[in-house]
Amino acid sequence: MNFAGVELGGTKCIVMLARGPDEVLARETVATTTPAETLAAIAALLTQWQAEQGFQSLGVASFGPVDLDERSPTHGYITTTPKPAWSDTDVLGPLRRAAGVPAAFDTDVNGAALAEMRWGSGRCFDDFAYVTVGTGVGVGLVVNGAPTRGFANCELGHIRPARLPGDVFPGSCPFHGDCVEGLAAGPSLIARVGAEHVAELAPADPVWDSVAWAVAQLCHTIVCAAAPRAIAIGGGVVDKQPHLLARVEQMLADSLARYMPLPEGSPYVRPPELGANAGPLGAIALAMKAKP
Repeated sequence: MNFAGVELGGTKCIVMLARGPDEVLARETVATTTPAETLAAIAALLTQWQAEQGFQSLGVASFGPVDLDERSPTHGYITTTPKPAWSDTDVLGPLRRAAGVPAAFDTDVNGAALAEMRWGSGRCFDDFAYVTVGTGVGVGLVVNGAPTRGFANCELGHIRPARLPGDVFPGSCPFHGDCVEGLAAGPSLIARVGAEHVAELAPADPVWDSVAWAVAQLCHTIVCAAAPRAIAIGGGVVDKQPHLLARVEQMLADSLARYMPLPEGSPYVRPPELGANAGPLGAIALAMKAKP
């Protein structure tokens, strides 16, 4: 069966037609500009693919915050976002109409978590977390086989962690200052050292202690709240600094102080096996779960 997926990102969208990670039939990139222009371009691709090859269902994995309540009149909308012009945008509606098939909608990080659980580093788990540390910090949290739900989507990247002793950087998040995103995401590195110096940071640079500490504090919260079987961490910051994963796991274990011993065997904090494809394949994984 063919499935269509849309990963809606802050700078670009990836539209995919696939049967799984080993059978990608088509893949296109659409720049994220205005809602009208971006959604029209994606809708045109979906209409074309449906006519030419057909697909059974659609998955949409979007940056957020978003409305995930299926009973809400604004289900499928982006709600509040610093992305200009995108607040209160109906994302799901026009794409579902263009596709003409059942559709599922979730956050981009929840989609990535589901993809890793189906095909990657979370195989065989019902409880799993996917963390991305890039332009922002997002968390996809799956408990008992389903992404968490509540009055809003999971925004664990905005918790305020205990600060690393001696780190007085005020943080770069425009909403919360020194939340995890404000301390560990790409813009925080730029604010700390300057854009021209980020690529020059060596693994031994003290700034990575602050980044690893903030992410470890995030993982501490995730473990205490949901005890997932593993946590995969990806995103541009971590992808370029793979030494961070082992440091985060050690800091996490030290922070937990054996009150909740981590599972033994494979690394508990691990890279996503799907790499940069976790996001677009997350939309395909959502499509596979779409209700008729």
